[in-house]
Amino acid sequence: MTLLKNIRAVWLLVGLLGLASLACQLGQSDNGDIPNNAVVVDVVANASLEPWLQTAVSAFNASNPTTASDTPIYVMLTAVESGQQITDMTASGAAIPALWIPDSPVWVNLAAEQGIRGYQNNCQSVAQSPLVIGMWRPMAESLGWPGFPLGWLDVGSLAQDPSAFQYYTGGEYGEALRLSHPHPGLSGAGAGTLLALVQAAQGQTTAVSADDIQKPIVQASVGAFESAVSSFANSTSSLGSNMRQRGPSYLGAAVMYENDVVYGSEGNIVPIYPLEGTFMATHPACINQGADGETQEAAGLFRDYLVSAAGQETAVAHALRPVNNNAPIGPPLTEESGVDLSQPVIIFNEPNAAAVYAVQDLWQTARKDVNLVMLLDTSGSMRGSKIDNMRLAAVQFVEQMGEDDMLTIIGFSTEPEVMIEGIQVGPNRQKIINAITALNATGDTTLFDAIGDGAASIERTSQPNMTNAMVVLSDGKDTRSYRYEFNRSLIDFATGNNTTIFTIAYGGDAAEDVLSELAVNGNGNYYQGDEASIEAIYDEMSAAFGGSVGVGR
Repeated sequence: MTLLKNIRAVWLLVGLLGLASLACQLGQSDNGDIPNNAVVVDVVANASLEPWLQTAVSAFNASNPTTASDTPIYVMLTAVESGQQITDMTASGAAIPALWIPDSPVWVNLAAEQGIRGYQNNCQSVAQSPLVIGMWRPMAESLGWPGFPLGWLDVGSLAQDPSAFQYYTGGEYGEALRLSHPHPGLSGAGAGTLLALVQAAQGQTTAVSADDIQKPIVQASVGAFESAVSSFANSTSSLGSNMRQRGPSYLGAAVMYENDVVYGSEGNIVPIYPLEGTFMATHPACINQGADGETQEAAGLFRDYLVSAAGQETAVAHALRPVNNNAPIGPPLTEESGVDLSQPVIIFNEPNAAAVYAVQDLWQTARKDVNLVMLLDTSGSMRGSKIDNMRLAAVQFVEQMGEDDMLTIIGFSTEPEVMIEGIQVGPNRQKIINAITALNATGDTTLFDAIGDGAASIERTSQPNMTNAMVVLSDGKDTRSYRYEFNRSLIDFATGNNTTIFTIAYGGDAAEDVLSELAVNGNGNYYQGDEASIEAIYDEMSAAFGGSVGVGR
């Protein structure tokens, strides 16, 4: 099992809080006044397209478009990864958007299998982008790029062998390759990563079957690659943003679409086109055949704009490859950015739904289990809806953890209390849930002592084949700790044993400076949450640690 599963549990907790904040960040791209009696076209697209589509939607709406009957058209955009969108559309009472733009046609077929069949017969590709391995330019050059071709299996071998990684890179980029890719249940790029590894291991370009995925060489190749994955992401766009902001010590490489690597990187992160081949995201824009005729007409007019010369020019400016042959290709799709428009030479055929499900099952066993310590603030200021919503989110997080993950729960108020330590989640899931639901809010806040006790617990429970992680949730500043102070010594103790740390400032009175510094030093994420967003933040953490979210499980 790989690092992924360990990261799964921590990300699972951080994930539930994070999805709410993520939804707020993505939101809708155009919030201007909607014209009276307008046909409103709801567009949902994967997050990789969001920068382009925000510009395109604004330009289209500003042109005052109308239908043939002279009814005004108004487009509204929401960015949601393909797997998450299928989950959303299959929820009871969920709205079905007029236009859906997933990564590839396989997601349209997956949606149809789950009863959402309105998108299958009216799709048109609006942009393209190959799936690549984004890597810091100096690291890539130390591995022989661009003259020496690198592949999926090369990166997997380097991930599995830290000594080889240090040899080829001169030891300048840490002890081991820190790698990431999107969650395969949420993102087409995540599922594509795993399927590309299968294709590479099989040495074939035709679509692999569910039976192919069961072969030992395939499972070994996926396991080797996943052994270096430090976290999962909800989208490739968030991967690119985090790499740029946090530098090589946070991630050395990540699987993304070419546009997410190139756009905004200024050539500092370059796309590696795997020598074995890769998938090409075709971004089909699919009109909902269940919508009324005028809405379908309006959606079609917006899609026509996307493939027009103006729409494609904007796509290229956001590092997407055009589907309109008349669209000129220019910056940032240039050699200076590391782009090679002759690549990829080999493009894998699209998988079927059965292969997507099978590779997700393989991923569950390939990930590394997590040894997670969860620190939960139970001080008096958590009374009422705060602790109620925290309990609900934490329970959902535990429900999504893997069978072999290990969990410690420490509640802290006037004193930290180790409620459960180092127990396997699978056979003890209900016991853990009962402990969480029994939490009550009272007393002071011993945040620093709880962090120290959490680090001590990781020292006691750490195992060589597991990833250590800590999640800290607090709604206030420390008021009572006497054994630890927040200083370099405590930070070093908490981040020891290669522990990844995620922190949640729950409400406006939390010690934001302490929690953010702890997360940055622990190569994790810092979240600001409240009663409304706590569940979404835990969802995002769940995704980061490979929790059971999205399509397939």
